[in-house]
Amino acid sequence: MNEPKPGRGEQMNYEDYIEQGLNGEAPLKLILRGSIQNSGNEKVGVVSVAYATLDKRLAESKIRELAAENPSHYYMVYSVPLDVDLTTLSHYPSIAISGDDLRD
Repeated sequence: MNEPKPGRGEQMNYEDYIEQGLNGEAPLKLILRGSIQNSGNEKVGVVSVAYATLDKRLAESKIRELAAENPSHYYMVYSVPLDVDLTTLSHYPSIAISGDDLRD
């Protein structure tokens, strides 16, 4: 079933972001994982690359598998161009971890 995508001013949900990442024109599909880890007696937010592929179907399968196996982590997929300084793009692969995420 195809649900309408949010228009201007509407909030996107997690599935909308996944679809946007999978359907982007750039060839590399990059899955990032955001997690909170204990480092001694303090918490640390960590963003890591979990998977990379040129195959959209593999990316979709893998992000769903990872999310199901690790529900305490946050996963996001991005379509990434090759041979480009990603910091020059308006939005590049990243996951924000706020102070609230680090609190008990």
